[in-house]
Amino acid sequence: LHNIHGGHFIIGHSKPMQEVFSIIDKIAPSRATALLLGESGTGKELVARAIHEGGQRKKQAFIKINCAALPETLLESELFGHERGAFTSAHASRPGRFELADGGTIFLDEIGEMPLSLQAKMLRVLQEKQFERIGGSNTYTVDVRIIAATNVSLEEAVNKGAFRADLYYRLNVVPILLPPLRERKEDIPLLFNHFLNKSNSRNNRSIKLTSELLDFLISYNWPGNVREMQNMVERMVILAEDNHLTLDDVPSNLLTFKQPVDFPDNQTLINRDDQPEKVQPKELQEVEREQIEAALRRNGWVQVRAAKELG
Repeated sequence: LHNIHGGHFIIGHSKPMQEVFSIIDKIAPSRATALLLGESGTGKELVARAIHEGGQRKKQAFIKINCAALPETLLESELFGHERGAFTSAHASRPGRFELADGGTIFLDEIGEMPLSLQAKMLRVLQEKQFERIGGSNTYTVDVRIIAATNVSLEEAVNKGAFRADLYYRLNVVPILLPPLRERKEDIPLLFNHFLNKSNSRNNRSIKLTSELLDFLISYNWPGNVREMQNMVERMVILAEDNHLTLDDVPSNLLTFKQPVDFPDNQTLINRDDQPEKVQPKELQEVEREQIEAALRRNGWVQVRAAKELG
């Protein structure tokens, strides 16, 4: 699998994903800070790990933390550590994630949710590689590569005063936009089969995919992206009564879905109206034809170039 998918453990042969792979290959050997953009469930943590493992720090620690999962006081302690007695429950000194990641990489997920009071300390770490633990006076210096991720527009947050502009520019050295699943439909069969094989193995099943279900999967808009697909496959495999998955096995709430309207940043979705629209599935052959024709147009109708682009 490592060799098949470009050495990144990330499944996808579509053009948008090939562009992501290309950026990973270029920036992984460097020390540059990367900012991963895209909707929830598009695989930002996988890309962060691929950047880490593609560089010289791959044998060092890869530390991850979700900035939206902890309240402000706990988040500061998790990031920078604390000294004994710094607060009521601080019975012993404790290093933070930045100390643990020294020499390696730290992945800051949902960076847009970080409180303003912590953003100043984060800026100092980016600029000077220095910080102090909570309740301490000693200054710690670390060598850490920072990879941040967000599913909200940081530019809008800066304009609203919810995110520091100087921190945004420091983080936005190499932005990588991860495409939503609906924009790389040719990867859907590959991804679904991957998750299906994994789920079959875990649940001791040998369930297969039918063409009618594949047509539905390609036509569905996947608002939850790859994470939604992974969870859906697990549910279908566990509940399936037959050895073949059909439309009858699809959760009923997915058979009617609301069409999203794409905004320029590909991050904000709203419904056209309050009425769910019935799915109009495209045949797999039709999707393939559209992709091939699009590739031919991009390459001036030179078949060899189009074939090379499509892999």
